Amino acid sequence: MPKKKTVVIVEDDIQIQEHLIEILKVADDIEFLGAVGSAEEAEDFIPGLHPDVVLMDINLPGKSGIECIRELKRRLPKLEVVMLTAYEEEDNIFRALKEGASGYILKSSNSKDIIEAIRDVFAGESPFSGPIARKMAMFFREKREIEDERESLSPRETEVLRLLAAGYIHKEVADEMGITLPTVRTYVKRICFKLHVRSKVEAIIKYLS
Repeated sequence: MPKKKTVVIVEDDIQIQEHLIEILKVADDIEFLGAVGSAEEAEDFIPGLHPDVVLMDINLPGKSGIECIRELKRRLPKLEVVMLTAYEEEDNIFRALKEGASGYILKSSNSKDIIEAIRDVFAGESPFSGPIARKMAMFFREKREIEDERESLSPRETEVLRLLAAGYIHKEVADEMGITLPTVRTYVKRICFKLHVRSKVEAIIKYLS
């Protein structure tokens, strides 16, 4: 039986926190480890648990969720962070992605969408919207010579990236290209290394820019 993925919630609104806990507890592939209401509590609590994913409110009292990401990623580099937001705050979400968040979900999302977003992150996908992608693309355009880095990709790596940018998940890329799922993951790692990015979402944004 596959190991359950572990999740911690960082949310100051008790009603929303309790709602999210109920959603997580009915998913048979997810193990809920705990919930806290502030960035300061998160920084004390989370490193000792080593969860796979943190659902992080973007607007916390005191220290912000964005600042909290920076500290948690410093201490737990492999941690996946999905931002929770009441609406699409493009500037804040953009900042969170730059700090290492994997994506975001709206607090108003239904139970199915929230679980699917978490599972997407487990599978290496990244939930985020077009306007955020454009902001990230502008950021990378200013910071790096994108074309030179693209040219370093092999034809097969370029094809993998093209399919990912078109919305394919890893399994669909494998089926389309006639390769195995582990091979797709290896290609993604190589792409990230060659493009000097930390995640698949950053690689896609670079490709689209």
